[in-house]
Amino acid sequence: MSSVRVARLDWMRREAKKRLLLLDGSWGVMIQGFKLKEEDFRGARFGNHASELKGNNDLLTLTKPEIIRDIGRQYLEAGADFIETNTFNSNFTSQEDYGLVIWWAN
Repeated sequence: MSSVRVARLDWMRREAKKRLLLLDGSWGVMIQGFKLKEEDFRGARFGNHASELKGNNDLLTLTKPEIIRDIGRQYLEAGADFIETNTFNSNFTSQEDYGLVIWWAN
């Protein structure tokens, strides 16, 4: 285990003995506040994709990273000790719903 990780875990244990540690809140609700449109989810990278992509919040990490950064910053400024990543649907099944799974055949 790296020394940085050990230091972080030590900090977490010490702080947890003194107080409740706070995790961020609902990223989905925060994202909804931006009133994003289909083209926001597509960006240049997915501009020609055949399926609708609106609602695939994971794509925003690639197409609108400034929004994801802003949400994380807001949670930290509000006092969260930990923020999670924007990975609601980063799995095969969810991405398949948006036509974003590529099957590689040999």
